[in-house]
Amino acid sequence: MTTAHKATIEDLYRVSGKAELVDGELVLMPPTGYLPGYAASEILISLRSHERASRSGYAIGDNVGFKVNLPHRESFSPDAAWYTGQTTGMKFLEGAPMFAVEVRSEGDYGRRAEQELAEKRRDYFAAGTLCVWDVDMQSPDVIKAYHAYDPNNPVIFRRGDVADAGQAVPGWSMPVEDLFPNTPLTKQ
Repeated sequence: MTTAHKATIEDLYRVSGKAELVDGELVLMPPTGYLPGYAASEILISLRSHERASRSGYAIGDNVGFKVNLPHRESFSPDAAWYTGQTTGMKFLEGAPMFAVEVRSEGDYGRRAEQELAEKRRDYFAAGTLCVWDVDMQSPDVIKAYHAYDPNNPVIFRRGDVADAGQAVPGWSMPVEDLFPNTPLTKQ
């Protein structure tokens, strides 16, 4: 009889690329495409500007690990985040971010994907996150902002709206339009 190896945080440190530790397994996350990457970058840039102005937290980019202690999850790696805890140098951050952004990639559609995203949001809230954005660049409902105080009724933000994360990032907001590239580059 063979016993399966339960992955640990130390195993996660050795993964090349983006991954999370869920149910004792390393869940690898493939690279994303242009639009999701652009949107995540724009959110990070906006949060970084807020960080400099407010000095009330840290804007965190893609592929940073957040170490949590839930029964079946030990880490998160959102596409962008706002963190108010202590920094940890070269190690994963301790605890969940106050605000987490999950930008959908090509494989994040369908019934199974919806279920996985809902489970992940529940985990974020159980770990202490106050707001989770589900960003869908292919939907008219570009941002669904889920809040811990009402996790089943997201606030919807569309193009033309100014989106925020409520009390997760006090005083911060950004135009939804900023998630989309302006116009195609012209060839010189």
